[in-house]
Amino acid sequence: MFANSVLNIVVKMQSFVSAREGASGIEYAIVAAMCAAVIGIFMSPISERAKALFNVLSASITST
Repeated sequence: MFANSVLNIVVKMQSFVSAREGASGIEYAIVAAMCAAVIGIFMSPISERAKALFNVLSASITST
């Protein structure tokens, strides 16, 4: 689900960048800010889940 969302965003950004009709620096700044917000929102939960997974794996390895 996350990979599909990122792929969808990338495809939309590529089509937006290639369409140069009337695009200004402000529009590019808005797209960059939206990408930064999406990355900021999704990176924290993903990193917390990864840390929890590695903690479980580490605990199971040391207990055997």
